[in-house]
Amino acid sequence: MKTITSLFLALFSTVVFSKDIINGAGASFPYPLYAKWATMYERETGIKLNYQSIGSGGGIKQIKAATVDFGASDAPMKQEELDEYGLVQFPAIIGTVVTPINLPGVDVTKMYLDIKTISDIYLGKIRKWNDERIQKLNPDLKLPDTTIAVIHRSDGSGTTFLFASNLSQEWKDEVGVGKSLKWPTGVGGKGNEGVAQYVSKLKGAIGYVENAYAMKNGLSVPKTDKKIMGKSYIIMYKEPKNKANSQKVLDFYTWAINVGDKAAVELHYHPLTGEHQKEAFDEMSKINLK
Repeated sequence: MKTITSLFLALFSTVVFSKDIINGAGASFPYPLYAKWATMYERETGIKLNYQSIGSGGGIKQIKAATVDFGASDAPMKQEELDEYGLVQFPAIIGTVVTPINLPGVDVTKMYLDIKTISDIYLGKIRKWNDERIQKLNPDLKLPDTTIAVIHRSDGSGTTFLFASNLSQEWKDEVGVGKSLKWPTGVGGKGNEGVAQYVSKLKGAIGYVENAYAMKNGLSVPKTDKKIMGKSYIIMYKEPKNKANSQKVLDFYTWAINVGDKAAVELHYHPLTGEHQKEAFDEMSKINLK
């Protein structure tokens, strides 16, 4: 770890202060943090990060097509797929998926929903907020006879993968787990941004977003029996054609992992530590820049 950090500092000290641009695309899950890091990094180095928040599925497609310097996904690619395309992936940050609710007149922060109930809401089996199953979990709350507006992702999404991975076995049997799903009910929003906007506007809405989006939009989140946490990954070629830009990407994420933890915490993410940080640097070292 010290060797890698020392190497980075040596490289960092020789950076030319120019308006170089590196391009990435993918997961909306980490976008608020990547945008913050990009601003900080450009101020320090003159190197600009252009990151497009298009969803994990879009990020994987773009890196496969080599139209960006890196892709980003919250759903890790399988090893056989990485091998097929000559790719490597490394974690950059850890985030938490939450289920914000818009229910005027109710202190949602005092509400409790277990995973079974959330699953039944997304399966369309619970349609009203005063359903006896929700009321039984919240005997001290007066719940309204309001129709539940289910909001999900319309695009291929690693946030969807993380969310669906933690729902009930019944959900997994009936719908499955993946970046894109056949939703039994609800309205689709594009990106974490789109889901957060729908929840903000629709009375009775429930959605799922990375916690930073709930905080940024002032959305209320209930207590649950399981925290949905996951790593967000950067995907690059092992043998990149544009080695100079790939070096800039690695410099950026090495800087972010070593220096960007304060910004991560401020935006309600979890910085990489210990074995997760080691995993990131080990995978980065597999990229051939010679």
